[in-house]
Amino acid sequence: MNIKTPGLLLDTSISTLNLGDEIIVDSVRKEMEKTFVDKGFFRAPAQEKISIPTYRVAKRTDIQLVCGTNLLNGNMPFYKQWKIDFLDTFFLKKICLVGVGWWQYQENINLYSRTLLKRALSKDLTHSVRDSYTLSKLKSIGINNVLNTSCATMWCLTDEHCRKITTNKSNNVVFTLTDYKPSKNSDKSLIEILLSNYENVYFWPQGSRDLVYINSLDIDISNVKILPFSLAAYDELLKSEIDFVGTRLHAGIRALQNNRKTLILAVDNRAEEKRRDFNLPVLERNDISAIKDRINSKWATEIKIPNEEIALWRKNNVELLEQNDLINMASLNE
Repeated sequence: MNIKTPGLLLDTSISTLNLGDEIIVDSVRKEMEKTFVDKGFFRAPAQEKISIPTYRVAKRTDIQLVCGTNLLNGNMPFYKQWKIDFLDTFFLKKICLVGVGWWQYQENINLYSRTLLKRALSKDLTHSVRDSYTLSKLKSIGINNVLNTSCATMWCLTDEHCRKITTNKSNNVVFTLTDYKPSKNSDKSLIEILLSNYENVYFWPQGSRDLVYINSLDIDISNVKILPFSLAAYDELLKSEIDFVGTRLHAGIRALQNNRKTLILAVDNRAEEKRRDFNLPVLERNDISAIKDRINSKWATEIKIPNEEIALWRKNNVELLEQNDLINMASLNE
């Protein structure tokens, strides 16, 4: 008898207004297929209030994966992107983080958040976070079974993969903006630079109000080709020879996955931390001169993925779950 207890993926792409969550979950599912071979995963929403049906599913699983986005913070009752509370910790007892990040820079972690996270996160499974800042925040509250693996969207960006990314400027570019982090002067300057330096300019609205935001700018965008609010439409465009420049982090990583020359413009701590830790191609959004110079220069993409940490995360968790399967098999044979 070969027991393969299913797992549960707490899916952040359900009930979201940001297609970046779809990019994250798509990558996580591919990586989990490589990691937990022949293991099935149920799905339940992570950004909705956790309910009784999710408890029932969780009871039948041996690992509950939570992936991506800014789910962790020092004031969990106030900022609740991850809709988890103390009641949930009685039913979700095998939660494992996959490339999860900390919401913005914060000095303090309140008692509620500290206690909730220590109760919610498995003490046996090994957790994965997306950057060293998140790692340090978790370790500061005594959660030490955690590794900085980068986001699972980046695990495929190996040296071999990066060597396939062109070093030369394309004639075409796709860009993104971020509606909830507006900087009208910088964003207008970016659009002007792109229109002046590329033959064809495309805009992909990753967030639900990005299109509203670009239309609020006092600039002529009649020569900008606007894509639908659809990951499929963006993926189709990335099949062509095209550069990416923009403020949406995961739109940029999706472009890298598709071997496209990419320049991500930082609007918060996520891109900056990834630049520091993994050499992701990132510039400050307000540095217009540097952006213009970079898009017109030849340069190689040299991302440094933490391969040892990723391998250790896979090994530790696979071995633990295999041991549990052996225990379950023995109990059935008694």
